[in-house]
Amino acid sequence: MDKVLFGDNQFFAVNHASDEKARAQSIRFKEDAAIIKVIDQAMDLGINTFMCTTHDRIGNICNHMRSNPSRYKDFNIYPCMPYAHKYANAVTELGIMGTIKQYVPGNLFSTFAKGGFAFLSKDLIGLMELLIDAEMKMFKGINTPVIFIQNVLVDMILGLKMVEVFKEYDAYIRKKFNAEPGYITMNMPGLLHALNSIGIENPIICSSINKIGFRMSGGIEIYEKYLLEKQFRPIAMQVLAAGALRPKEAIEYLSNFPGIESVLFGASSKGHIDETKNLIEQNL
Repeated sequence: MDKVLFGDNQFFAVNHASDEKARAQSIRFKEDAAIIKVIDQAMDLGINTFMCTTHDRIGNICNHMRSNPSRYKDFNIYPCMPYAHKYANAVTELGIMGTIKQYVPGNLFSTFAKGGFAFLSKDLIGLMELLIDAEMKMFKGINTPVIFIQNVLVDMILGLKMVEVFKEYDAYIRKKFNAEPGYITMNMPGLLHALNSIGIENPIICSSINKIGFRMSGGIEIYEKYLLEKQFRPIAMQVLAAGALRPKEAIEYLSNFPGIESVLFGASSKGHIDETKNLIEQNL
């Protein structure tokens, strides 16, 4: 993986520090061209990987990239699925059955409607594979060497102790997409233990890693212990702790953990992208 990963929160009005900033970003990135401009600026600064949700508008970005193959032939996207807001909004608009009908293929939906949740329990893995295929359609022809499950689903699976699902996900991503599976979590120690318990070694895990323990479930001490002692491939996100830390001190803290492979960050100006990229490369 590249050391520097560029994220998409700023494009879709996600700002953990300020609702006002989130609204301003929503207005600024109302048009796809504004998103493409910032991605191109990141590319021009030497960033070659974009880690993003499966937000519907990402499909438009992928269409642009497919229309300009020479420009983006070496550019990677790390999809993160599912995009929970998409399904939540669909449930609000269409209801639960309407949402399933929209996102689950016809024959399977008919069977589900007849068998209800008994069917869902019986063929959960098959349903998972179909939903992965549906989410991945927008990335056809795009380099996607790592494919992530979002923390909303990872941490739910952990809480339900259904960790065998991770084994099926791992195998399916490798076989169907010739990619590496990745996991986003707010509980890195718990996830690593769960993955190791089902035979998944040296996994790619993206989690909050920052100097003040922001969104680090279990506490900063156990995170630091695992980063120094355990075998896995960490990606650090939320390193600025929602703006509580300045970039320099935040990234200098990460230098205490040489096992960190990559840092994920979002920025909306060329200056901030360049500053953060340089700090990461100087310290890691």
